[in-house]
Amino acid sequence: MFDPTVFDNLKVAIENQVYDLDNIAGQVLITHRIDRMELAVMARIFALQFKLVNGAGITAEIRLEASLKDIAAELLEQSGENSGCTLRLRFYMPVQDANETCKAIEEKLETIWQPEMPPTQTLSFGYGEQQPITYHNEIELHFNRKINEDQMEDLPELIDHMLQTLEELDKLA
Repeated sequence: MFDPTVFDNLKVAIENQVYDLDNIAGQVLITHRIDRMELAVMARIFALQFKLVNGAGITAEIRLEASLKDIAAELLEQSGENSGCTLRLRFYMPVQDANETCKAIEEKLETIWQPEMPPTQTLSFGYGEQQPITYHNEIELHFNRKINEDQMEDLPELIDHMLQTLEELDKLA
């Protein structure tokens, strides 16, 4: 019989939370879903992207990743190994005044998340774009530890923080 891994259990919990916000609460619109097995490195990746229904179009992404090492440590019950999954939170939004807006974004994220590691913002733009240039900002929050089923009860609060972040980023857009 199939025994679900930490990755599978967390994936289902995240899906349930976010799909309820889409289908039942009507707060968000899921815009993209990834459920991938990377055969080249034997890793699993799951991601959901969503926007606020009445928002400015800023996209949030919750991403769960498990490497071969993570999966093997769990399945082989290796003692001393920290099995679990990597959690990445990303937000995608357009930015025109990069210096001012990116500083404001960083301040908002620091207030909402109080992260141990500073968020990163990666700006890009299309070659040949006419003035004023609109940058595409990919904002990522990093966590310095892996998550497992022990953090399952934290998922609703994490997703609430994501919704709060979307609302605050909407104000800056």
